[in-house]
Amino acid sequence: MSTASALLAQAVRELAGAPQEGLGEQRDSRWRGRRIVRVGAAWHVGVLLLTDTHTLATAEVLRAADPGRRGYTAESARARAERRAEALRGGFDAGEVVHVGWSVIDVDAVDAGGSSGPLALVDGVPSVRWSTAGGYMPLEAYLQERVALLRDGTPD
Repeated sequence: MSTASALLAQAVRELAGAPQEGLGEQRDSRWRGRRIVRVGAAWHVGVLLLTDTHTLATAEVLRAADPGRRGYTAESARARAERRAEALRGGFDAGEVVHVGWSVIDVDAVDAGGSSGPLALVDGVPSVRWSTAGGYMPLEAYLQERVALLRDGTPD
């Protein structure tokens, strides 16, 4: 039986050369204002973000863009436009996908029988909760499908 760390390491090897998306962190400065700056890149694999060294849980996903001058019917739309502009001010290119608010998953804790973020050991099987309302599914099957989609555009 594979451990979560072994399954994730295999996924990273299979993703070599596949496109990555930006990892950002919000920064506030008196001189430069609020912006989202690049702190790395990762493969977006469903609810997971994989880097060469870490597994992260996704949170906010946005696309860097100029908010322009628009009328907003909802305050949430105005706030989302401002977040996109913060990424643009932070150095992301217009249209680039940015992940913000992600958190590091403790894969060793999962391998030891616990849980971290969307990963858990369920009945001895490394598993992932693929949505907040969904149940757990085996991590191996989840990664096989998601990696194939990212790498080739079609599941195996």
